[in-house]
Amino acid sequence: MERAKVYFTRKITPDGLITVYKNLGIELDGKVAVKVSTGERGSKGYLKADLIGPLVKSLNGTIVECNTAYRGARTKTSEHLKVAEEHGFTKYAKVDILDSEGEVKIPINVGKHLKFDIIGSHFDNYSSYLNLSHAKGHILAGFGAALKNQAIGFASRNGKAYIHSCGQTTSPTFLWLKKYDQRDFIECMAEAAKAVSDHIREREKDILYISVMNAISLDCDCDKNQGAPVMRDIGILGSSDPVALDQAILDLIWCSQDPGAQHLKERIDAQLGRHITEYAEEIGLGSRDYELVDIDNNKTIHKGDAEQQEVKELDDHEQFGEGLIQKADDVKMF
Repeated sequence: MERAKVYFTRKITPDGLITVYKNLGIELDGKVAVKVSTGERGSKGYLKADLIGPLVKSLNGTIVECNTAYRGARTKTSEHLKVAEEHGFTKYAKVDILDSEGEVKIPINVGKHLKFDIIGSHFDNYSSYLNLSHAKGHILAGFGAALKNQAIGFASRNGKAYIHSCGQTTSPTFLWLKKYDQRDFIECMAEAAKAVSDHIREREKDILYISVMNAISLDCDCDKNQGAPVMRDIGILGSSDPVALDQAILDLIWCSQDPGAQHLKERIDAQLGRHITEYAEEIGLGSRDYELVDIDNNKTIHKGDAEQQEVKELDDHEQFGEGLIQKADDVKMF
């Protein structure tokens, strides 16, 4: 069986993003939905509009989101759209809140927790999809990149509640009244991500995955009090396999010699964050075995090779924007 390919560049620029997309070898056509977190009002690490805008424009894409289950500036569609405008996204594309007019249930074909997934009703209005994620930590999930962006990102408010509660409630109000088993929650995200993938494939549509490893903080872009980055920027990665992509990101974090990486590893493992790729592979969403294609040096490295150390972090990165790296003794923990 051919290994999944994950394409990598250190150039965190609009051109670098377009280069990764072109290397994926599939042209997204028709009405293209670009799923990206537009960032909570007050957060700092979300993917900036000027970074992703040229790629979105080249696809004639629409930036899509769903409303949040937690109380914040993006809970209601009207305010959510204001935040997207404040963060510059409407300068490049239309923004569609997928659950602004309702939601639909889609089946869970494989899994042991969820009976269904609930996504925004506008989802099927699109011909193809780009899952464009920001790799970082997360206070609940431990780790967020392509799989989380697909599972939680495409879910409606009620769908988010259903995933977070491990299938026990679809009410965002009742969601936060109790604590749920952490391993079950991680597995529910994988099940929801696969449901979205299956739904797309059954309709013979395409989806691609790109993730940016910059402004890598312990907290998510959904946190208005998101802390500063804890380690240096690494690059942009893309794949047609979301499991391989997330696994490559995790491997780059784990092989990093950056002092701040240890704090991110602790955050991820405290919340069983690495389990998402294990379970996603188990239920058939993708493979953790991959080849990392270093676009900058025209070199292919198999997962686990000692040579993978070469791509962890170099001084010649082209980085889009600059951010302060939080000192190790000033890291925001639980």
